[in-house]
Amino acid sequence: MTVCAIDSPSAGTDDRSPERGCVLTADGAYAARLARNGDSWFPERWTLDGPEPYAVPLPGNQPEEPGTELQPLADGRVLIHRRAGVRHLFALLYPTGPGTGELPLGAMECAGPGVRLGLLPPAPGGARAYAVTVGPRGSAVWQVAGGPGGPERLVEVPGRCSGGVWLDRAGRLLALDRELEGCVKTVVVDLERGEVTPLLQITPGSDDRLLMADPDSGLLLISSDAPSPGRARLGWGVLGSTLPVRFPTSLRLPECTAVPFAIQPGQVLEPESCGVALRIEGPVGTWVGVWRPAERRVRHVAAPKGWLAGSGLWTAEGVLRLPYSTRETPCGVAELRAPAAEPRTEAGGGGGTAGGTGGTGTVCGTGGTGAGGAAPDRGAREAGTERGAREAGTACGAPGEEIAEAADPGSAEPAPPRAVPLAQAPLGRLVTN
Repeated sequence: MTVCAIDSPSAGTDDRSPERGCVLTADGAYAARLARNGDSWFPERWTLDGPEPYAVPLPGNQPEEPGTELQPLADGRVLIHRRAGVRHLFALLYPTGPGTGELPLGAMECAGPGVRLGLLPPAPGGARAYAVTVGPRGSAVWQVAGGPGGPERLVEVPGRCSGGVWLDRAGRLLALDRELEGCVKTVVVDLERGEVTPLLQITPGSDDRLLMADPDSGLLLISSDAPSPGRARLGWGVLGSTLPVRFPTSLRLPECTAVPFAIQPGQVLEPESCGVALRIEGPVGTWVGVWRPAERRVRHVAAPKGWLAGSGLWTAEGVLRLPYSTRETPCGVAELRAPAAEPRTEAGGGGGTAGGTGGTGTVCGTGGTGAGGAAPDRGAREAGTERGAREAGTACGAPGEEIAEAADPGSAEPAPPRAVPLAQAPLGRLVTN
């Protein structure tokens, strides 16, 4: 999905912050980003698991290029990926008193038209790091940190791959969106066995991508153009369920784009009650949305000023932790108490069909008008959270701060074809190991 960057008082960007934001470890203990020093950039590691967040600069012998990739590891070191022509160099950075220590990990060469290399999202556990190389006809997954030597090729995947979602807490099963024969489908790569198996195909000709997955509940967040050919929509499914992928009307935000960035942990076998945090871009700026499959609506919460490009973590205590950086607070974390799930009722809540359009038609529902909440930290208060959230909801077509799902009997959009239940996806054998 494409997100347009629009500055607003509720979530403005700061000149210290690069466009890419920051990367968090899977447990949220550390983060890493490129920070600005005048006209140049340098790596910066954030420690987030203490009583107060703080940043440690990791400048090298020379400024970094804006496209340099960073990824924090669980031991506090930071993986850096630099590009030098067709060569890709990897190293680990760590603070050494007033300076920066650097442990080279090796280099790779990626030559040829259309060939690219990029880091995959941080792996569970934070001891290893992976990258994917993409060529005209095939891709490969590499382990670039945490192994016995330099970069090691693990699995080759036919087709051009993108994305990257971890499906288990062991860091073994990786979902990639593969473009092959003109369509994009999600496949699962078993990094131990070297196997590639299909995961997601809603219709034969649709582009289906996996955006996020939660190992506890089995909730999957999906982007697909199956309901509306040529236009991607957000949907959800449950790994191993006999129900098809569903595309709630509540996630269709007119004039806005929503991208999930955090899922509520600990909701074991309760995917419909599992909260999802969305970064929403619209006419009035950028803010946070909170959505649950059973509630059929999005609650809008204003983001803190200087929020770093949609990064964040949902804790087991129900708190959204959003890193931000401003001139006044170069290293800060706003804690948003996410709205609690509403009691599920037969008319408005539970059941695998809650919340919208799926492979079997349209399910109608209603929404409320309660406030979505506000950030308690200083940066969020300065941004005018209450007014910002109201404007956000109105800008996306909602009557207030929430977007209610409603059927549109006059819609000319054709009914989507029946989706493939995720229980038919050949993943059950892998996730039980």
